[in-house]
Amino acid sequence: MARDTERIRLTLDRIRKLTPPAGAQAVYVFDDDPKHLCVRVTPAGAKSFVFAGKLLKTPMRITIGDVKVWNLDDARSEARRLQALIDQGIDPRQEKADKLAAIEAKREESRRIEAPALEVWTAYIEARRPKWSASHLGDHLNVSKEGGEPRTRGRRKGESAVTLPGALRPLLLLPLAQIDADRVRAWLEDEASHRPTHARLAYALLRAFLNWCADRPEYRDQIHADACTPRAAREALPKKTSKGDCLQREQLQAWFAEVKKLKPVQSAYLQTVLLTGPRRNELTGLRWDDVDFQWNAMTIRDKDESKGGLDGTRTVPLTPHVKSLLLVLKTINETPPPVHRILRGKRIENDLSKWRPSEFVFWSRNAASGHIEEPSSAHDRAMIAAGIPDLTIHGLRRSFATLSEWVEAPEGVVAQIQGHKPSATREKHYKKRPLDLLRMWHVKIETWILEQAGIEQPGDEQAAGLRVVTA
Repeated sequence: MARDTERIRLTLDRIRKLTPPAGAQAVYVFDDDPKHLCVRVTPAGAKSFVFAGKLLKTPMRITIGDVKVWNLDDARSEARRLQALIDQGIDPRQEKADKLAAIEAKREESRRIEAPALEVWTAYIEARRPKWSASHLGDHLNVSKEGGEPRTRGRRKGESAVTLPGALRPLLLLPLAQIDADRVRAWLEDEASHRPTHARLAYALLRAFLNWCADRPEYRDQIHADACTPRAAREALPKKTSKGDCLQREQLQAWFAEVKKLKPVQSAYLQTVLLTGPRRNELTGLRWDDVDFQWNAMTIRDKDESKGGLDGTRTVPLTPHVKSLLLVLKTINETPPPVHRILRGKRIENDLSKWRPSEFVFWSRNAASGHIEEPSSAHDRAMIAAGIPDLTIHGLRRSFATLSEWVEAPEGVVAQIQGHKPSATREKHYKKRPLDLLRMWHVKIETWILEQAGIEQPGDEQAAGLRVVTA
């Protein structure tokens, strides 16, 4: 072809015989009717139907399609349609873009409807995060977690070595539109059969989540307003009752007798929980820097930064017995291992250049965190030996609050030591008890508990109730 354009009566045979141009530019062969239709032939030999027209005297070329896909009559009809749009003042390119956008929007809407509700749940968490406390945020993350991670806490016999998925995970993997009343009821019955407390929390969070979706136009048409009915919750969930596990006065002697037989770190931890009343995880991460042996104080990091001090901590007294426990642990912690050890009958030299004392009070050489993670297994063994059924670590916290009434300690004192949020306006705004006042009552509580357990008051290692093992 000598020119980049020419006009002929297009036929299938003529189109087939068109040859690639010799130069680097494509050539256009125009049809005689309609005159706006042409065939573009590239140097590579590709052939396409093209519409060539003018909009407001501005030339434009729009590819219709490959000649192998479009037949000639359809290409001519499409060229006439595009010219009709121009005659109406419509830009065919914009019309095509609008169609593609509509198709993409429809595809996106379909993907959004079929997407798992977990995507909406994630958006919900991000939208509400600024208004939630750290513990409330943790609840949402916990009920929707994937699971399958190695357990950081010890496991009881028969339990899996990995964490279970959160209770809401099975529902959130479904599209939002499929979470209806029947599905929620079946899910709730299944979850309540083996973890009712977790199921109750998950159900409450799910109901709040669906209410949030109902207020959003983009999700309103996907949810079922009756998915979470009070009747389903009443029928599936057992009645809410608070746990009542708590040490009785007559059980203290047996409890201390068995707990003192445990390893030093475990024994000291459990005794400190009972005599101080913290939450279990507030104490596991206690560092030596948090303990002031000179002024007999201990700084504990609160569960929630909105409670306690401005920095999320509270300072409690270091009572005599607890102090003696920690001093023994400090001695053990700062004692390096022996120069040699026996391994498979051979005398092996220890590499003491890498040894460092632990920064944690209740350390663990095996835990990745560096401190004990799951003291329940050791406590359970001690409780079986003591004949005290179903006493949890949190039950020790509950025991501290209950046993303190025997010495008529003020409720506000006990609450401040345990890190409870003040429950009355006067307690919250007018009573700021100094550490020495807390210590007076705290020592009374500890002394009474030790007396009931038949334990001699601190003054030597035997009173601490620890077996110092340095071998």
